[in-house]
Amino acid sequence: MADFLKTEKKYGLTGAVLKNTAYITMLIDHFFAVVFLNYMQMYTVDGRWDPQLESVYRAGRAVGRISFVLFTFLIVEGFFYTRSRVRLLLRLFLFALISEIPFDLAMSGAAFDWGGQNVFWTLFLGVLVLTLWDYLSHYGNVFATAGRLASLLAGCTAAFLFSMDYRFMGILLIFAMYRTREKNAGVQFMAAGLVMLFGTWGSNLIRYAGTFSAAYLFQFSMREMYGLLAFVFIFLYNGEKGRQMPKPFYYGFYPVHLLILFGIARMTGVM
Repeated sequence: MADFLKTEKKYGLTGAVLKNTAYITMLIDHFFAVVFLNYMQMYTVDGRWDPQLESVYRAGRAVGRISFVLFTFLIVEGFFYTRSRVRLLLRLFLFALISEIPFDLAMSGAAFDWGGQNVFWTLFLGVLVLTLWDYLSHYGNVFATAGRLASLLAGCTAAFLFSMDYRFMGILLIFAMYRTREKNAGVQFMAAGLVMLFGTWGSNLIRYAGTFSAAYLFQFSMREMYGLLAFVFIFLYNGEKGRQMPKPFYYGFYPVHLLILFGIARMTGVM
């Protein structure tokens, strides 16, 4: 019986399937954010987008919401399974640097744009917060508890002030995935949904205070909830790594695909 259990196949989706899905949905999202959006803006009438084009654009961006939820789930899995959290942080930091110019070019057409920073910065900062939180959790005194809360607050503040992708909602979502990892999938689903909705809304309230009403910003923030479709894949995750591409492929895909999309936008004249 023991030998049978060792060779029994686990059914479900591997980490490789989740990771590949995250990258595919990210590519879809960025295609619509970089190429299609600029194309659509060429055909505005009285400052309004064509309704049919806008519907296609919204659908494409909705699919793209899935990617970040999967990335936060996978980065937490990586945090627990990596041989070296220091090396994980260094890789994220390095590719955040490498990806910044491609990200700025794709999103704004400028090589340097402080209006937004790429998602690798969000992932790096999120893992840094988890590392500090996990380290301090070994000390059961009031100073360690204060330090953990301070690290989370500092991470959220930095993500917002430096305009990192998803801002402090991104940090909170990584943290929520970390804290609910040992819970059942329903708890993780609810925690992620609350963070995505109220984290995005809170960030938008701060960013657009006095420009848009709280009710409008709440409705606008609801669009982030499409990301919960990622849990269709997460619920089916079997805990196995699966057959993955080499790490350089996954890390390099991000800046390379942004440069390609920027090139397409320029060559087609939409940017």
